[in-house]
Amino acid sequence: MEETSIFQQYFLLRIENIFFVLAAIISAAMLIWPAISRSGAKEIDTSKAIELINYQDALILDVRDDSEYESGHLPNSKHMPSEKMEERWVEITKYKDKPIVVIYKSGIRSSHASNILQKNGFKQVHNLIGGIDAWKRASLPIVKR
Repeated sequence: MEETSIFQQYFLLRIENIFFVLAAIISAAMLIWPAISRSGAKEIDTSKAIELINYQDALILDVRDDSEYESGHLPNSKHMPSEKMEERWVEITKYKDKPIVVIYKSGIRSSHASNILQKNGFKQVHNLIGGIDAWKRASLPIVKR
């Protein structure tokens, strides 16, 4: 058996601890990141969206592309594709102080659109959790044109 010095034992122990510490730091960062990176837009479910639409005259903003919108959208929704949000947000400035429910297919586009709206002074931006698919699963009305 080979003898190890106190330095070697301490070093081995330290390396072992570094992996645990790094694992803990990475885990904590992964848990905290969604809260830090999330835009100020609140995520809401379909029942809260209906409440905002019916009782607070919320704007329904569909940020999906043209073909997705044409395949079915919420009644009275405003279509503004996410990729055009930067140049078209001024069209809805009268809604700066009203609730806006952002509808999407996947979360990336709604987050992008919501960030642009908030950056430009919109106060009550809400992303519908699950997007249009959640709306359809809840058997809520869809309009096709």
